[in-house]
Amino acid sequence: MIEVLVVDDDVRVARVNAAYVGKVAGFHVAGEAHSAAEALRQVEALPRLDLVLLDHYLPDDTGLAVVREMRRRGHQTDVIMVTAARDVTTVQAAMRHGALQYLVKPFAFAGLRAKLEAYAELRRTLDGGGEAEQAEVDRIFGALSAGTEPDLPKGHSPATAEAVRQALMSAERPLSAQELADRTGLSRQTAQRYLKLLERTGRATLSLKYGDAGRPEHRYVWATRA
Repeated sequence: MIEVLVVDDDVRVARVNAAYVGKVAGFHVAGEAHSAAEALRQVEALPRLDLVLLDHYLPDDTGLAVVREMRRRGHQTDVIMVTAARDVTTVQAAMRHGALQYLVKPFAFAGLRAKLEAYAELRRTLDGGGEAEQAEVDRIFGALSAGTEPDLPKGHSPATAEAVRQALMSAERPLSAQELADRTGLSRQTAQRYLKLLERTGRATLSLKYGDAGRPEHRYVWATRA
């Protein structure tokens, strides 16, 4: 089992993320922490720890400060940042301090599962040991970048999918296909197609708005914030 420490300042969110981890085969929650100091204590105290799911915004320090202190103390435990911090400076700093993955809130279970499964694949690849030819090196780095986005069906554009994702994430309320089209410059039909894809993959939630007459309007919101 891959032993995981879940760190988030919000107790409720930590419990949700821990429940998500527990649903992925091969992973076990070794502990939870809600501050930088508590996270460091758990890193020191746990008899075995493979991975830290680490929030950046903690009440007493930042997640990056936790990573720096872990490394200073000689702990090479793997880290996946799970945070609402999306500024490029923070993302770059996380990379430079050795975070293997960076998952931006809000996300659905499918998003975290993809990151964890990619991490498990990386561990399986590295556990083989020995020397690596270029193809093996490429496979190792491929495992690191896996799980960022699900494979898009034929005829779907990654750039369009990203534009739809950003529009939904920044929306202050659920959007209809027409409203999304107006925000992104897409046609209503294209917006509807991508919204249905996000709903099928668990990244968006569908609700119905009933008017005075006619069929209810389909409205979409980015999946439950965690």
